[in-house]
Amino acid sequence: MAKAAGSTNQRGCRGSLGTYLTSAKFLLYMGHALSTWGDRMWHFAVSVFLVELYGNNLLLTAVYGLVVAGSVLLLGAIIGDWVDRNPRLKVAQTSLIVQNTSVIVCGIILMVVFLFKTQLLSMYHGWVLTACYILIISIANVANLASTATNITIQRDWIVVVAGEDRSRLADMNATVRRIDQLTNILAPLAVGQIMTYGSPVIGCGFISGWNLMSVCVEYLLLRQVYQKTPALALKTMPKAEEAELKQLTPQKDCKTRPPEVLQLMGEQDQRTLEPEVEPSCGAQIMEPFRTLGAGWASYYRQPIFLAGLALSFLYMTVLGFDCITTGYAYTQGLSSSALSLLMGASAITGIGGTVAFTWLRRRCGLVRTGLISGAAQLACLSLCVLSVFMPGSPLDLTVSPFQYIGSRSFQKEAPTTLAPLMTTPNGLLWRNSSDLPSPTPQASPQPVSFISVSLLFAGVIAARIGLWSFDLTVTQLLQENVVESERGVINGVQNSMNYLLDLLHFIMVILAPNPEAFGLLVLISVSFVAMGHTMYFRFAQKTLGPQLLRCRSPETKSVSDENPPGPSSVV
Repeated sequence: MAKAAGSTNQRGCRGSLGTYLTSAKFLLYMGHALSTWGDRMWHFAVSVFLVELYGNNLLLTAVYGLVVAGSVLLLGAIIGDWVDRNPRLKVAQTSLIVQNTSVIVCGIILMVVFLFKTQLLSMYHGWVLTACYILIISIANVANLASTATNITIQRDWIVVVAGEDRSRLADMNATVRRIDQLTNILAPLAVGQIMTYGSPVIGCGFISGWNLMSVCVEYLLLRQVYQKTPALALKTMPKAEEAELKQLTPQKDCKTRPPEVLQLMGEQDQRTLEPEVEPSCGAQIMEPFRTLGAGWASYYRQPIFLAGLALSFLYMTVLGFDCITTGYAYTQGLSSSALSLLMGASAITGIGGTVAFTWLRRRCGLVRTGLISGAAQLACLSLCVLSVFMPGSPLDLTVSPFQYIGSRSFQKEAPTTLAPLMTTPNGLLWRNSSDLPSPTPQASPQPVSFISVSLLFAGVIAARIGLWSFDLTVTQLLQENVVESERGVINGVQNSMNYLLDLLHFIMVILAPNPEAFGLLVLISVSFVAMGHTMYFRFAQKTLGPQLLRCRSPETKSVSDENPPGPSSVV
């Protein structure tokens, strides 16, 4: 009897495990893991590629970030509206194919540039190489726009439908998705970083292109399986404007089905009303995206979680993240690709800690209070970054004019050269071409570079990921719970536009001050914007919870709107 019971339990365990492995939730995780792996490899590698192509300078990397941020800023609401108006499966598969195809093509072009850079530079006075730079940035921008559509579709819509009405399950799925993001942040940059360090940039480009070519097919099939296993995904609420338009057209369509003899008995005036609608003019079609853009931003402003979303956007006005700017800056400070990949892995580990902290804090303190605690933790950790600006090894020197640096780079006739090894002087760390360095005497030898400043900088950035990801999950779930299904795409599209608007400003800062002597000033400005963002969220929490703000107890209301939040006009 005992053996029979044991075998029954084992079969039950196998059955439950098999059921989970074939469930829509697990398949969604698998598809997201494959997609994120390719994205993380590409985002890590493209920043290093652009720095190496332009002579260890952040300018080309900043231009790339500027183009990406500006595109999402202008097209975010339109992309979200496209997500709302089309079937879920069509949107997911289209954005997936466009994204992976763009990365593959861009990787191939990068391989050609790395292999034949000298020949391209000598053709038409370097204009062919400049055209290649423009083509690389343009195609990479298309890949990012497709990635934006994929993120809105999967992370802001499909997850909500798969989770159903269970808010705790939704929180767990959001946290699991973020853990997948952080794990891929550890493994993907580590893999491509080792390939680029011990191989070559050409091999790295080929590896990334080959990965995207293989993964796109698997991701396509996984998305289709999730769609088939979740019938609710086939049911999609139309936007209000489109639904009202359909109601107006329905009576006319019914009249068209009447018999011809009935139509002959009707007067000419009635027959004119049955004629099909006139197609909109060319001018109206041109203005339609602008109307969509304006309507999306107006709807976003009316949302009860407007200030929370704005607070998250302010966190993007920073150079204190593992994006192309910070990665490029660390690369110029003497850190190798392998070391950078290890640092990104460490930040991913703390990011996983942030997802664990989110689920624990949400159960204990509620969703809104979780954002407050997360913000305080992030600001405390970023104090290390402020301290790093004034420590030994910091290149901060405000007497160096960034405009003089821009002019010297813009009007030089020779090809960009790689930088000489970093050397120290009594004034601190210098970042110059070898031709600009003074000729050393035979007895002179370079002093060892102090890494105290850069170590404190990355220690603060890595530790702050706990509060950052917990806060990001808080605002993400607030958007998921309080935005109606028919507006979910456009509202999240506007949220992405807001994020990229502040991201755009931080790239403009770097373009105006690309020299590392001004990077410390950018750090101080970044911390100030993070503090302003969390101040906005505190205002949102204060208006939402009122006198219960400091009562750290778990009972949650159905949505933010049930907690009597103020309208936008009363909180701004």
